[in-house]
Amino acid sequence: MSKKPAHDKAKTKAKAGPTQRTIALNKRARYEYHLVDRFEAGLALQGWEVKAIRGGRANLTDGYAYVQDGEIYLIGAQITPLIQASTHVVANDRRTRKLLLHRHEIDKLIGRVERDGYTLVPTAMYWSGNKVKLEIALAKGKKEHDKRDTAKDRDWQREKQRAMRHRNKDA
Repeated sequence: MSKKPAHDKAKTKAKAGPTQRTIALNKRARYEYHLVDRFEAGLALQGWEVKAIRGGRANLTDGYAYVQDGEIYLIGAQITPLIQASTHVVANDRRTRKLLLHRHEIDKLIGRVERDGYTLVPTAMYWSGNKVKLEIALAKGKKEHDKRDTAKDRDWQREKQRAMRHRNKDA
């Protein structure tokens, strides 16, 4: 039985691991809004927040982004501190966090939000390498009948999948 050298194992392990891992999703955003365009933004986080995110304690459901003084900030997103967080740090789980984007992206987003009436909604938080990234989307609010149509389409797709699965099982 031949053994692979240690450096070969490391290479295969690195290739097998996913480069982006999801931390939190905002499923309600897809239901409440028409998502038009998506952007990837970095987050300015404190140390305790990164540790809490590694522990899986992030929630984007009530979060949204807004423009202030030519910068974009995330508010309402919750990162619950760990119990063993440092005692000298006052942890605010819903603090305002700055989003890190290129200037041309910020200008584009500001223009669309102020001129066209779009909203900036966080849709996903994930790891990209060792950095936390946030996917934000330009969104328009859905009317009630649009939400019903979305639910109807989702139910129809589910029924169609069941029928196809049942049909393939019999064949």
